[in-house]
Amino acid sequence: MRSLASDNYAGAHPAVMAAIAEANTDHAPAYGGDSTTARAIELFREHLGDQAEVFFTFNGTGSNVIGLQSLMRSWEAVICASSAHINVDEAGAPEKLLGSKIINLDTPDGKLTPELIESVQWRAGDVHQSQPKVVLITQSTESGTCYSPGEVRAIADIAHARGLFLYMDGARISNAAAGLGVDLRTITTDAGVDAMSFGGTKNGTILAEAVVLLNPNLGVAHDLGYIRKQYMQLSSKMRFSAAQFIALLTDDLWRTNAAHANAMAQRLAASVRDIPGLSIERPVEANGVFATLPAAAIPVLQEHTPFYVWDEATSEVRWLCSWDTTEHDIDSFAAAVRSTLGGI
Repeated sequence: MRSLASDNYAGAHPAVMAAIAEANTDHAPAYGGDSTTARAIELFREHLGDQAEVFFTFNGTGSNVIGLQSLMRSWEAVICASSAHINVDEAGAPEKLLGSKIINLDTPDGKLTPELIESVQWRAGDVHQSQPKVVLITQSTESGTCYSPGEVRAIADIAHARGLFLYMDGARISNAAAGLGVDLRTITTDAGVDAMSFGGTKNGTILAEAVVLLNPNLGVAHDLGYIRKQYMQLSSKMRFSAAQFIALLTDDLWRTNAAHANAMAQRLAASVRDIPGLSIERPVEANGVFATLPAAAIPVLQEHTPFYVWDEATSEVRWLCSWDTTEHDIDSFAAAVRSTLGGI
């Protein structure tokens, strides 16, 4: 059964599986010393710039933890939206493992702004207070919205002016770039992002994520190699993770997959928007649709297609499309929504 619960539910893209199989020949140096890993890094640099330093990892939480660890110390803090994955969906991993404070800011759409960042006041150099060091933004956000290149640049400018780094949680960076109609570099390197996690799992890979250092002046690449090992994100057979990114980053498969998922979200929103009793209050800018509907309809529809309740208090749900979601999946579910709400 296909689901609308999460793009994590989807399997691996056939091209990704083929790349893994192709890498599965003979012996190769371990821990990233192989030619497959070298080629994947070359492709990342083609998309993000020659200065990019790439560290392959297993999962998003691990990526965020080690990426942040390379940029900050335990008495420093990270500023993020209250809905950020590091704040609500990583079981406190950044705080436990880094020992750092998270300063979370309420936002209506999951997006930070320069004004919100400037609202954070701290006593610089005061030994009694955690010192902000990193601003974290998620692209696309947990609310399904996307930062434009100009919005990222504005945040980078205010962060850098205050001596802070800008880190991007790019779990769905491909969906954001596809939705905005830009390349990957436009909303990362060229917009002033210092470091990022680059998501593959939600876009057709398995156990394949990466931390990418974009600012060549960070000077933390050496340290990050050790951090990755300490935090158990260093793969001995790295060629199999790297091979998946070769598939994604060749011939823009990353964009094809993400654009399809986004298109399915648009199709779903268009199919249900006019149904009495249902409202879509958030813009559909990536691969998610957030809808509010009668609470009684939710369990009925979850029997048809699994999905998550986003806000129990308001009966807002999240429908998330994947690279392999089909038009039939969307049309069948939309018909079920129309029928169910019509009977309430």
